[in-house]
Amino acid sequence: MFKYIKNDLPASIVVFFVALPLCLGIALASGAPLFSGLIAGIIGGILVGSLSGSKIGVSGPAAGLAAIVLTAIGSLGGYENFLVAVVLGGIIQLIFGFLKAGIIGYYFPSSVIKGMLTGIGIIIILKQIPHFFGYNTNPEGDFAFFQMDGENTFSEIFKTINNISLGSTIVGFIGLGLLLLWSAVLSKKGKIFQLIQGPLVAVVAGIIYYFVTDQNSKYGISPSNLVSVPVPDNLDSFIGQFSFPNFSAITNPEIWVVAFTIALVASLETLLCTEATDKLDPHKNVTPTNRELLAQGTGNIISGLIGGLPITQVIVRSSANIQSGGRTKMSAIIHGFLLLISVILIPTLLNKIPLSVLAAILLIVGYNLAKPALFVQMYKVGWKQFLPFTVTVFGIVFTDLLIGIGMGLAVGIVVILIKSFQNSHFLHIEDKSNGKHKIKMTLAEEVTFFNKGAILKELDSLPRETYLELDVRKTRYLDNDIIEILEDFAFKAKERDIDIKLVSERGITENPSSYIEFFELRPKTA
Repeated sequence: MFKYIKNDLPASIVVFFVALPLCLGIALASGAPLFSGLIAGIIGGILVGSLSGSKIGVSGPAAGLAAIVLTAIGSLGGYENFLVAVVLGGIIQLIFGFLKAGIIGYYFPSSVIKGMLTGIGIIIILKQIPHFFGYNTNPEGDFAFFQMDGENTFSEIFKTINNISLGSTIVGFIGLGLLLLWSAVLSKKGKIFQLIQGPLVAVVAGIIYYFVTDQNSKYGISPSNLVSVPVPDNLDSFIGQFSFPNFSAITNPEIWVVAFTIALVASLETLLCTEATDKLDPHKNVTPTNRELLAQGTGNIISGLIGGLPITQVIVRSSANIQSGGRTKMSAIIHGFLLLISVILIPTLLNKIPLSVLAAILLIVGYNLAKPALFVQMYKVGWKQFLPFTVTVFGIVFTDLLIGIGMGLAVGIVVILIKSFQNSHFLHIEDKSNGKHKIKMTLAEEVTFFNKGAILKELDSLPRETYLELDVRKTRYLDNDIIEILEDFAFKAKERDIDIKLVSERGITENPSSYIEFFELRPKTA
């Protein structure tokens, strides 16, 4: 577990700085105590990180649940009653995991998942622009288009123009400059610059700027533009920040409705984020989705019992982890410990961090998720991928995460139904077991993302030292999702001593490094 600690420790520090304002902001947007967001972040890092099978996923309070939490706290008669729903929601998630409902995550098209990542990246950029310039009327973590401060994403940016804080803007640009210098130049100069991450240096520079400038001058940073972590006076007041469920309200039918809603939405967000992080992972790890539901359910039970918000796996922190070089679950676990230790020991110092510096870090994360080149790449793949991708992006930006994904999925299903109307599809596997571990897999005339789960399961279940014959001579249409699975499997096959013989209309190829060239026949059915 500690094999890659040199990668995981620096990554955990970056995730910590990304998670800190989001935990507080999501709690504020949810109408819950600020400390509840920190509890969820700590539990999501330490407990869920330990139980999860994901090597690079990070869990914590989710922006997608903020509106549900805000409404539920009011309708259920208080936060303690709401915590009962969180605990019950966790139990329902455990049931989902035992029923193996995690397979649902495999049935979201690649175009929708990529649209989700890109849409979230754009949202991060748009939402961080006001914070970068010192306009903080809307809390971090409010990712919905229509905001809780009465503005929308774009009107908030326009209002920022007349409300720029010079001190916050200066320190924001200093932080952004350090981040770009670190990633483009210094990280290639020596190991010390890889061990000490740019975000840590940017945060330290922001704290120093706060101390050396006059807060009352135009170059200073006002308290409203700083992180705001609850600061207890003593141990008793720290313990007093925890809340506990009022189980006497468990007979209220509305609590059960909220619990099921939390379980359903949290599970769906987790499965989507799991699929997305696996796609971002440069090492092509595959997360066991049912185990992830069990981990999330356990985390929500514990979080609810001690006053925390509902937990899901979250793409913003997970992508920051991947971009920072995290390799194992230790980065998520350490980030949870960093949250816990810092909240107990140095909350006053945390409250000297300018929000604009943290906004600069998130701007980099957002850009890496939503690079313009991805739009060009998806356009070149064809309209069957580009249309669901684009609808998902715009849906997320102009509504919210789940509605946007639902819109993209609906379009993707329509596209697949059109293709299915034109051509039937099936999957046929031959000679699966013999003494020599020779396995022949024959792909059908038409293979779509509906076959994704079955093919992925078969490839992942192949034993080491297998000789796989992959016959694609009958294949006339192969979905881009399946090509991605084959490309990823070719990468992992070398590590598992699996030899591949690809039989196509072009002939026989041993251990192909790329499958795309063998499917130039796909445009015939477009």
